[in-house]
Amino acid sequence: MAGKKLKIAFIHPDLGIGGAERLVVDAALGLQNRGHTVHIYTSHHDPSHCFEETANGTLKVYHIKSPFPRSLKGKLHIVFAVARQLHLTQHLLFNSSERYDVFFIDQLSACIPFLRSFLHTRTLFYCHFPDKLLANGELILVDGEIQKRKAGAVKSLYRMPMDWLEEVTTAQSDVILANSKFTARVTRSQFPSIHKPLRVVYPGINVEAYFSSVDIPPADNAQIASTRPTFISLNRFEKKKNAALAIKAFALFRSQASSSVVSDYRLVLAGGYDPRLEDNVTTLKDLVALVKTHSLSFNITTPSHVSDRLPRIDGTSSSDPDVLFLLNFTSPQRSALLKSPNTAAFLYTPANEHFGIGPVEAMLYGIPVVACNSGGPTESVVDTPEDKRTGWLREPEPEAWASALGEIVGLSDEKRQAMKMRAVERAKGTFGMDAMAESLENALQDAVAMGLVPTPWTLFLLIFTLLAAFIALNAKVMF
Repeated sequence: MAGKKLKIAFIHPDLGIGGAERLVVDAALGLQNRGHTVHIYTSHHDPSHCFEETANGTLKVYHIKSPFPRSLKGKLHIVFAVARQLHLTQHLLFNSSERYDVFFIDQLSACIPFLRSFLHTRTLFYCHFPDKLLANGELILVDGEIQKRKAGAVKSLYRMPMDWLEEVTTAQSDVILANSKFTARVTRSQFPSIHKPLRVVYPGINVEAYFSSVDIPPADNAQIASTRPTFISLNRFEKKKNAALAIKAFALFRSQASSSVVSDYRLVLAGGYDPRLEDNVTTLKDLVALVKTHSLSFNITTPSHVSDRLPRIDGTSSSDPDVLFLLNFTSPQRSALLKSPNTAAFLYTPANEHFGIGPVEAMLYGIPVVACNSGGPTESVVDTPEDKRTGWLREPEPEAWASALGEIVGLSDEKRQAMKMRAVERAKGTFGMDAMAESLENALQDAVAMGLVPTPWTLFLLIFTLLAAFIALNAKVMF
């Protein structure tokens, strides 16, 4: 769609390393490459723990440091997340001289009515997945529908106003996008008051960036270099990402195979790790304990520029271990792992994942994917028919995954090459950054075409009063 060049503000809570952050960075780059002015606003941005484009000046990032913590003794994450976003919002309302044509918002929707009411500016909300389902832990399938396990009475009462706030503020957005058909369907079922259509825009990947020549410091290259055939898994070190499945399947694969060649395979678990987050710390410790249980050698490392973040865990001295934990990997390290001819398969372990960019990254390099047969990967990875296969979709059971790894290792050169060509074609054609940028541009232009936002004072005052009362109540309880 042709239209004027826009000035766009992205609002993202924590600009670290993760799938949502990768989407935001690539979306911003794609729109910037199409001639639009793009600024990113965030409440947290650590130059040593972020994607390089946000630290090297490629993208303009405004880090609005919040006075609010992330949590209180590991509790009340959503309350403080909302408070941090509203602090950022008041900067845009009262302290910033910048004015924008449209706002691109993701993850948290609390700011939407404030931006629309005070700045009369249209908003686009990109839905990764409803927070009301993510907040209470494990998601389950009930009669084919995604539901969350029932929380306790106290947490249910605590979540009730926050779930209501999420729904009513998301509904306020002028345009709502979802990262997959799966997410759109779940959002519809969870937020019945949203009547506007949800448009699906798949996350895109910057194909040129993945294949461009990048310099990797010798120290960082030495951390990942190995002649051993390798299985890789790229995910944040969070319990819900279920990296334990990769370890169990890997151990079972090695124990069941008769060939001595199989014992030479290694597993690389790479992902974002934040020592401030209890979930990250405990997850890594649990994964290390699991590796020890299976008598696998291991090592833990971080890129050279963040070596001070390396956690102290006994037994991490193997120079070429069976399992390598790579914390806060750099983009060159990721590219090196994906490009390596020794990489045999990509293991994507989360179940019911809303989309998951990892399998698409792997397909871009022609790497066979093993993923759970639920959520977004069922839209990105093709399992059947065999002559169109780009990966294996399996139940999240070690036995099923170990069997899939055995099939991958046993592929003939001819079948492996044919699968590689199919995977690359699918990744570039369906999930390229150009396709995403064009879809986002059309959606943003549609939002701007609606004109200035009239002030809905009644709804605005209702939301403001309830939100202020809820935060005040929690502050009284806490302090």
